[in-house]
Amino acid sequence: MNMTTPIDILVSRIANEDDADAYKELFHSYYNRLLQFSLSITHSKQFAEEVVSDVFLKIWLKRKSLVKIQNKHLYLYICAKNHSINKLAKERRGEVFSFDECQVEIQSVFFDPEQLMITEEMLKRIHAAINQLPQRCRLIFKLIKEDGLKYKEVAELLGISIKTVENQMAIALKKMEQSIGFDIVRSVSS
Repeated sequence: MNMTTPIDILVSRIANEDDADAYKELFHSYYNRLLQFSLSITHSKQFAEEVVSDVFLKIWLKRKSLVKIQNKHLYLYICAKNHSINKLAKERRGEVFSFDECQVEIQSVFFDPEQLMITEEMLKRIHAAINQLPQRCRLIFKLIKEDGLKYKEVAELLGISIKTVENQMAIALKKMEQSIGFDIVRSVSS
């Protein structure tokens, strides 16, 4: 089954028609997400901005070959990861990068407000619980719950097993449940 996603349509327009409007729409759809992801790796807003600019420049320059990529959503994150790590390597010369060093800011959590009836105080408790998660756990949580990547995509992106992603999500949900005081596992998976 070959489903066409919005990103597939945009990339097709960019690749086949050199459509600048589609490129602009793709840029606006992914800029902040990729910036936050790069920032979690580089710890520098300036570096992260350069990285995301480089990613989008690469997309425009290689636009004709982008249609061949199966998962364009994941491709953008992998490009951001690789450019971020390369940027750090140039700066640090020889230091090894670890995703455990990532600092992650959660922008929003997409819970169903009707189902959970989240008050402002509850939202503060949720964000506090997320910010107390270990860095890698918080990064995985953000990539899945905020950026919409699948477990398999996060595993591929971070170079870890799907089981590790599942375990980190279980840890995140359990710690959040303990911090907040309700069964978040049942609420989030619904």
